[in-house]
Amino acid sequence: MTGFRPQLIYWQFDNGGQNGFADVVLPAEFPHVKPRFWNDPWAARIGLGSLAAKDREKHFARFVPLSGAQPKPLAMRYHGHQFRHYNEDLGDGRGFLFAQAQDPVDLRLLDFGTKGSGQTPYSRAGDGRLTLKGAFREALATEMLESLGVNTSKTFSFFETDERLQRNDEPSPTRAAVLTRLSHGHIRFGAFERLAHLRESDRLRQLVAYSVQNYFQGLDPDNGVLFFREVLERTARLTAQWMMAGFVHGVLNTDNMNITGESFDYGPWRFLPTYKPEFTAAYFDHAGLYAYGRQPQAVYWNLDRLALALSTVYDTASLRTELLRFPDRFQHEALACFYGRMGLELPADLGQAEELFVAGMRLLATTQRPFENLFFDWYAGRSERAENWIGADEWQRLLAVNSPRSEASARLAGEYYRGPSPETMLIEEVESLWSEIDRSDNWQPFYDKVTRLREKGRGHGFGA
Repeated sequence: MTGFRPQLIYWQFDNGGQNGFADVVLPAEFPHVKPRFWNDPWAARIGLGSLAAKDREKHFARFVPLSGAQPKPLAMRYHGHQFRHYNEDLGDGRGFLFAQAQDPVDLRLLDFGTKGSGQTPYSRAGDGRLTLKGAFREALATEMLESLGVNTSKTFSFFETDERLQRNDEPSPTRAAVLTRLSHGHIRFGAFERLAHLRESDRLRQLVAYSVQNYFQGLDPDNGVLFFREVLERTARLTAQWMMAGFVHGVLNTDNMNITGESFDYGPWRFLPTYKPEFTAAYFDHAGLYAYGRQPQAVYWNLDRLALALSTVYDTASLRTELLRFPDRFQHEALACFYGRMGLELPADLGQAEELFVAGMRLLATTQRPFENLFFDWYAGRSERAENWIGADEWQRLLAVNSPRSEASARLAGEYYRGPSPETMLIEEVESLWSEIDRSDNWQPFYDKVTRLREKGRGHGFGA
């Protein structure tokens, strides 16, 4: 494990599960496991690239502690609003914080969190397990999002176990897996909601101070308003990234929002096939609460819940003032992200930027061309594929007055943009890849897809 830099930060903060923020738990025991996914780029980046196969299994399927890391897993305590109904019967129900490390590249704190690693005090009636398809889908989501520059957790590994699970939303019995994700922080909005609900003011202040000291260095750890401002700005940026990626999270509950503005916990996610604001990802979201076009509103509502929790110990008026900054911050981030995806320089005149953005969304809406093709066909203002777009005259006129970024010409000359179509992650592709695994245990198309996504990401400056 040359170069690996383990940390004991949360373990010490919570005193090994004694301070009321988490519980020490035991991992499930799996008689037989089979490696299915290992994130070589991120393993190499953090100093675990040379880990032998037997050690990968030992640490990331059996969860034997990594040398120098925390000695036992911690299941995090939190509450949350789920579809806007408060639920205090939450917490890590099938996962835990396994270890922490320092990212040697940017020196940020990295967390190893698990999914499907067994029951905890918060499993309720659940079995604490994860389906193999769930692990496969999470890997595809994170790889696609990373290739698009979205701030996302990384699927570090998953192993198939020998268990068979009963699920209502999959043909059962279905295959099982245990997954480990990497993220730059694991603290959810719901952790603060829980402490406010329980009126544990001192612990709420402690959690804010811990968060500032470890994720927002340079801020006053006693200033909850500045903490909230930082969370809001990062969250606005993430929301803009989701929207410009055509990504629909599906379950934007407060327990699925991370204070560091990093996307995680992928359930019924989807990517837009065409521009439809009403498009939903979760089959159970009958009212479209978390539809694509309503995601900024849902995030704003979640930030409002966080502000309410913080207002139990910090100045309410100041928190409300910060909350009202979200629409403008989101709009600015959306324009910046749109221009980044288009390979264009964001103009100083944001009115000009907004005009192009609106024209692009209007063109997608009227033509119902594939969402991803807007950014592929017109990247850096190129027009070789203009014949595929009916009624694009106004779009082309506005596009022509914008300047390509300095790196755009080199990217256009690369293999990706010389190809016939963009890399996408539509539900039909996901199901086709899964069918190969489910029918004949053929994983190669899945691995090939991951390889192509990483190549795309590297071509745009994203990835480990």
